[in-house]
Amino acid sequence: ETTGVTLKRFMTEVAMLNPELQELTALFGAIDTSCKAIANVVKRSQLPSSSVLGYQGAVNVQGEDQKKLDVITNDLLKRALRFTGRLGVLASEEEDTPVALSEGESATLIMDETQRYVAVFDPLDGSSNVDAGIPTGTIIGIYDHDEMCEIPSDFAGEVLDEEMAKCLTNTLQPGTNLVAAAYCLYSSSTFFVLTLGNGVYMFTLDEQLGEFVLSKPHVKIPEVSSIISMNEANIDMWDEPLKNVVKGWRNGTGRSGKRFSSRYIGSMVGDVHRT
Repeated sequence: ETTGVTLKRFMTEVAMLNPELQELTALFGAIDTSCKAIANVVKRSQLPSSSVLGYQGAVNVQGEDQKKLDVITNDLLKRALRFTGRLGVLASEEEDTPVALSEGESATLIMDETQRYVAVFDPLDGSSNVDAGIPTGTIIGIYDHDEMCEIPSDFAGEVLDEEMAKCLTNTLQPGTNLVAAAYCLYSSSTFFVLTLGNGVYMFTLDEQLGEFVLSKPHVKIPEVSSIISMNEANIDMWDEPLKNVVKGWRNGTGRSGKRFSSRYIGSMVGDVHRT
């Protein structure tokens, strides 16, 4: 029975059963609050009085023009995670390096040998879709932090020696090393989907309660599907084997003999959630 199980209660019970995951409770408490705040910012962004529309005038690490929403949501999530006191380092798609303490301070790595986790995130995936009312989302990964890393508090990122470079690789770990992962989807409802390495759980925001409530306790990828989700506008740049596979799916000439439909939003969270 899962009726009335909130995200806070879920994480509390996980921590009771798995004491080694107790510090994740604080992290996911911050992520919970951040997702609610971002959902509200996105929802209100189209109002005439909103000041969050338009471009910031900068380019992120992916070479994409940053929108004001990218910067606002990045700062919101970054600050929430930082003040949990559970992170050794964090990295965002909107920043060139794992940096930033607070406004007015020089760019510095958030390092503390007593902290346990590394957080990597994209604060607002698909932000260019907001103007069209298309779903957007937040993507978060949590890794263990190498507590042997020691970076000077005055390090500003200009020069990296070998030890500092090793510490930065904390944010470049493979997905198989994830301790936990989650995404928030901002659409007809606000969804929070997470895994702690043993099952996937989906929560839906009850706006009357102001809480994420467990709505699907055991989410699994379907064994079979009839939908593919790829940016086929780039098909000319793909390798020939991939082109042939996708064409086979579309034409029904693949190994399964099934003809697939194509559904592509351009927002990874929305595409993953639906497909």
